Amino acid sequence: MRIEMIERYLDSLIENSTLDFPAWNIEVARKGKKSGWNYIDGCMILAMIETWKITGVEKYLNFAESYISHRVKEDGTIDGYRVEEYNIDNVNAGKTLFLLYDITGKEKYKKAADLVYSQLLGQPRTAENNFWHKKIYPNQVWLDGMYMGQPFYMEYVTRNGQKELYKDIYGQFANVVKYMRDEKTGLYYHAYDSSREMFWCDKETGLSQNFWLRALGWYSMALLDTLSQADPSYMPEEYENLKKVFVDLMDSMLKFQDESGMWYQVVNMGGRERNYLETSGSSIMAYSLLKGVRLGFLDQKYRDAAIKAFNGICERYLREKDGTLSLGGICLVAGLGGPQMRDGSYDYYMSEPIVEDDAKGVAPFLLAYTELRRED
Repeated sequence: MRIEMIERYLDSLIENSTLDFPAWNIEVARKGKKSGWNYIDGCMILAMIETWKITGVEKYLNFAESYISHRVKEDGTIDGYRVEEYNIDNVNAGKTLFLLYDITGKEKYKKAADLVYSQLLGQPRTAENNFWHKKIYPNQVWLDGMYMGQPFYMEYVTRNGQKELYKDIYGQFANVVKYMRDEKTGLYYHAYDSSREMFWCDKETGLSQNFWLRALGWYSMALLDTLSQADPSYMPEEYENLKKVFVDLMDSMLKFQDESGMWYQVVNMGGRERNYLETSGSSIMAYSLLKGVRLGFLDQKYRDAAIKAFNGICERYLREKDGTLSLGGICLVAGLGGPQMRDGSYDYYMSEPIVEDDAKGVAPFLLAYTELRRED
């Protein structure tokens, strides 16, 4: 494993970042704005804290804590965060608050976690009782949103003695399996419109058209990280069912793993023109397989597939030129609807920019790295 190279890469990202302008948030950088409270930075800060845990390198924790502290005030309010937007993406960064509260004991992080949780109490829901992805995307469930909201939800209610809400969490996952899983492939469609009104959805099923790699990755992390925060002794049947859903997804994804170890942007169309091996989703799959093995959800044989994926990413996309390291092959963003009229077609997923060093790829890559280090 390229330990020295990977940590040198993270060091360079930190060195090129400020608390307002992180080097890894390419979306914000392209808009020329300061970074606020968002899932992209939340992913990266979480990965940085996990890297500190494994390496013991204090600058990783120090930067992570400074980054979140810069946004969280003493009364628990958060700069750049508005509950009333009801954007499930903005819940994701809340996971860093639990970690930093445990590490530092600062009450402001606990208060901020309470604030983020208050969003879930008011989050609008579909007819099936799932959280809307965003207030501006009514009646829609996206696989991405399951990762953004459910692990935080599970950790919060477990920490605060509200296990009766496990039923709600398990129920939301059950709906995704029921409405979004494709029986033939075992894969899940990117999104579901409960109202069947959006231009991108099938008017009979409410589903979008394709299997997008990173969405499937986020969903695999949603399953895994929610399970890891749950008490297995409470609602054990539902816990075991969710574990089976995770294992089934891993088995389904492995059928589409490329000989390089990576996966394609549109997962089931590997040979199609313009489709490409994509870093963020492949990194997430490596992480999910490795952590799944470590937690005992998967047999040791799955570790080989994860190592192949991680090495494939390093060989294809982790590059050094003139002493500068970069991680390429990252889809900048992909979604559905909105003013861009994103239709979820194959051509749409091929049209989004491919970038280097964006946290949506870097953070999962680092999380996979920390899982590999745990195995050492």
